[in-house]
Amino acid sequence: MRKRLDHPHQDLAEAAAIERRRFRELQKQSRVFDARLRTIGTNGKKRDIQNQNKALNEFRQQYQKPETRREFDLNDPQALKKDIPARLADSDPRCTVSSMQKFMGEDLNKEKRHKFQKEQTREWLLQQQKDWKNALADKKFADDLHDQQRLELDKKAMDLERAHEATRRALCLATKDFNKVQAAELKEKRQLEYQQGVEDDVAEIANLLSGDLLSENPHQAVSSFGEGRVLTDRWKGMSQDQLKEIRDIQLQQVLEKMRLEEEELQRNDEWDRQRIQAARAELLFERHQQRQNRDLRRALDNFNAQLSQEQKSRLWHLQFLDPDLWDPSLEILIVGHELGVAVCWS
Repeated sequence: MRKRLDHPHQDLAEAAAIERRRFRELQKQSRVFDARLRTIGTNGKKRDIQNQNKALNEFRQQYQKPETRREFDLNDPQALKKDIPARLADSDPRCTVSSMQKFMGEDLNKEKRHKFQKEQTREWLLQQQKDWKNALADKKFADDLHDQQRLELDKKAMDLERAHEATRRALCLATKDFNKVQAAELKEKRQLEYQQGVEDDVAEIANLLSGDLLSENPHQAVSSFGEGRVLTDRWKGMSQDQLKEIRDIQLQQVLEKMRLEEEELQRNDEWDRQRIQAARAELLFERHQQRQNRDLRRALDNFNAQLSQEQKSRLWHLQFLDPDLWDPSLEILIVGHELGVAVCWS
């Protein structure tokens, strides 16, 4: 094609020659395929021409096909289908900015991506199904193993329970026999202790009956540490004189305690009376102070009222009788008098 573009005049001549040959060929085909003309020319010469044309046509169909011609690419009806697309992919180097073949938002790989995503989703689902089956199998295996272990543990627990029951029975029998032996030994020991106790009591009674304790010998209670001290385990008690002396001392102590309590009561009464008098005096003083404060406040209020009236009179006198001496700044004094506030004015 590049060669033909370099020689335009040659291409025109060749095209004209091709057109003339095509026209003659059409004329020959019309004479050959026309039944009326074929019946007219029945001589041998015409038959030779027809045979030659037939052979020529067969040669052309076999060795001079249209796609073997040099100018076939200009008349190829499948040229658009065979031509390379203006854009093959996003990475096509021909797709520059000026080519107007690549725009924002296009997605040429949409079908491939969707196909890949579907395939990937299918793989994921298959993997999930496989994982689910594996998980179910693992769970079943774990459950079976757990059941087997539980049965083994139950069997061991039953065996241990039987062994424990047998041991407990043997221990109970041994404890029962030991308790019987201990009870017999304890009974014998208590019998011996009782006999020994009876013998000791008899000996003690005999000693007491023949000793100084029951005979009430007063000299047996005298202590060796000095006069006035006795042995408590032998002392039989005080005499009547000693008891009388103790009672007299206790009576004196009781009287002394009563006297002290009476004096304490009198002192408390005196303190209470003094506190009451002090509280009463303080209350009277507070009331006197309150009366003085009220009188002083009343006198001050009367003085302020009188002073306010005098100032008000002087202001009214200045405003209405001596207008020349009136100062507008004195209006605040009038407002103060109307509000009942004493304002100092010189």
